[in-house]
Amino acid sequence: MSQSFTQTFLVVPARLGVGLTSVTLGIVRALQRHGVDARFAKPVAQETGDTSVHFAHEIFTAAVPEAIALRSVAERIAANQTNELMEEIVTLCMSAGDGAGVLVAEGFHTDPAHPFTSQLNIDMARSLKAKVVIIADARVPNAAEDLRFAVSQYVNAGCQVAGAIFNMAPENGDLKDPKYRLGNVPLWGVVRETPLLRAPRVIDVARHLDAEIVLAGEMATRRVSDTIITARSAVKIIPRLRPGTLVIASGDRDDIVMAVALAASRGTPLAGLLLTHNSTIAPGLMYLAGPALNTGLPILRTRGDSFVTARLIGKIPGDVPSDDIERINTVLDTVAEHLDVDAITGSFRLPESVKLSPPAFRYQLIQKARAAGKRIVLPEGDEPRTVRAAAICAEKAIAHCVLLGKPEVIEAVAVAQGVTLPEKNLEIVDPDSVRQKYVAPMVELRKSKGLTPEMAAAQLEDTVVIGTMMLAVGDVDGLVSGAVHTTANTVRPALQLIKTAPGSSIVSSVFFMLMPDQVLAYADCAINPNPTAEELAQIARQTSDSAAAFGIAPKVAMISYSTGSSGSGEDVEKVRQATEIAHARFPDLVLDGPMQYDAASVYDVGRQKAPDSPVAGQATVFIFPDLNTGNTTYKAVQRSANVLSVGPMLQGLRKPVNDLSRGALVDDIVFTIALTAIQAASTPQG
Repeated sequence: MSQSFTQTFLVVPARLGVGLTSVTLGIVRALQRHGVDARFAKPVAQETGDTSVHFAHEIFTAAVPEAIALRSVAERIAANQTNELMEEIVTLCMSAGDGAGVLVAEGFHTDPAHPFTSQLNIDMARSLKAKVVIIADARVPNAAEDLRFAVSQYVNAGCQVAGAIFNMAPENGDLKDPKYRLGNVPLWGVVRETPLLRAPRVIDVARHLDAEIVLAGEMATRRVSDTIITARSAVKIIPRLRPGTLVIASGDRDDIVMAVALAASRGTPLAGLLLTHNSTIAPGLMYLAGPALNTGLPILRTRGDSFVTARLIGKIPGDVPSDDIERINTVLDTVAEHLDVDAITGSFRLPESVKLSPPAFRYQLIQKARAAGKRIVLPEGDEPRTVRAAAICAEKAIAHCVLLGKPEVIEAVAVAQGVTLPEKNLEIVDPDSVRQKYVAPMVELRKSKGLTPEMAAAQLEDTVVIGTMMLAVGDVDGLVSGAVHTTANTVRPALQLIKTAPGSSIVSSVFFMLMPDQVLAYADCAINPNPTAEELAQIARQTSDSAAAFGIAPKVAMISYSTGSSGSGEDVEKVRQATEIAHARFPDLVLDGPMQYDAASVYDVGRQKAPDSPVAGQATVFIFPDLNTGNTTYKAVQRSANVLSVGPMLQGLRKPVNDLSRGALVDDIVFTIALTAIQAASTPQG
């Protein structure tokens, strides 16, 4: 087997407890975000609690070989078989990195119980011809000295040090602090510690305390960011009844139980209620408070008293449990965001993948949205998911979000959700204060339909219509709705007031399908039931442009049940005509059809069925012949292959309007806002 990856990095610790696994996997994520086909390997497993390979299996799509057990490594070193051990490690890493641009290998935690571990990392770096990346714990006073000593060890052993990373720096620390200056060693990043990264789930607390589960609720997803020992009256603790708070109380504290129930009934997602002294809630009180408590609130019971229990909770290990994939993903995202990619790329040449990977797509989506700097109106301004998404977009400068709704209602929703509304990049607009402003412009836009001022004022009672008018007159750059409204409620005002873009006769939709190794565009899967041949050609043009705008090299396949001239019938003839129309009207498109899905997507099948096609076997844009086919295909792929999809994004409007699924998650809304901002940046003004 030949070593086909171009660069190997071995990530090693400067001392114990530096967060080696998190940083190593975070480097992989950062590289993948930048379009690099980066792989991961863990040559040698720690003696206990090693989750590196497990998390890599869960998070990354590429195969990750199992690590060599430490006992086997120790035995072979003791038997003077280091050379044979290194051959096995090299083989393992070559297997993991075969065909990749970069392999990131996790070194071994220094371990006083095994004095050979420092030398083991040096031997692995030499054998793999790997550049070394050293991780230091920024919390220790002499972190820079730790790093310098580690650098000297590797340099004196003939290894090349590519860079260094300080992990777990204070959240409010000064990144210009002299202790982060390393001389000739490139600084790859300073990763700040945030409380969210260490917040255990309630189920983790239950396991740690061996607590009895009285009411499971949402214990697998709710996280503990604060604890209250209820020594004082309920009135005194009310200000601390916030999202993520775990309330520790004896079951006979009826006032506390009622306060918790009232907070839960108002929608505050407390972490949970932990009953001490093996106590219970009185049956009568449980009867009254039960409906409020049974809203996802976990209730646990333990034998210890409140103070002993609180001390035990404070000793929950900081390591991410093996089943907490959400938390490890948050950790990796945080690491990736704090790495200096310019410093990394300055250390070596990054080979880029031809295909746009899902991590690269998501990263580029956010970066392009930030660069666009657009104002996006959210007509469902008091909807909880929308409020959270707007706050995230504002904090990350993804877009300037305009929430339509009563300020006091939106602020109350934010408080109940534990969301701090940022002062920058977020605006709350009371519909009552702007409604009259848009009556005259709306009458002008719809005068051919006989719209009167009275009719316009009545329609403007709908916040979606107000948002659409804000977009029509240029007060905002895009609109996102649909968390509680139907597609028709979102799209109809856009068709009436925004209208189609010049050169477009149809509005269509596209889904970006985040396949394991690349991103594909599917259209139309949400809007047009049975488009004509001319409309299919128009959809092909729109979707090709959308793909290119989001970094996908468009190769368009017009999908049918036959490839080329192999089939006949009305349905396939429509696709054949659409292909001819598209070639005639849009000669710049890389497009072919009719084509079966497997001929479009599988290289070997495409070469066999359409050997001369510029698209067969390598299509990135799939145009389906009708809504039935498109919607069924996207959902089948999404569910059967566990593929994430971003969309639907509407195409063909003069200005961007996008519809959400009513089951949309907060992340879905954030990405849709980003999509809309990028669309706005690529839409001709005027």
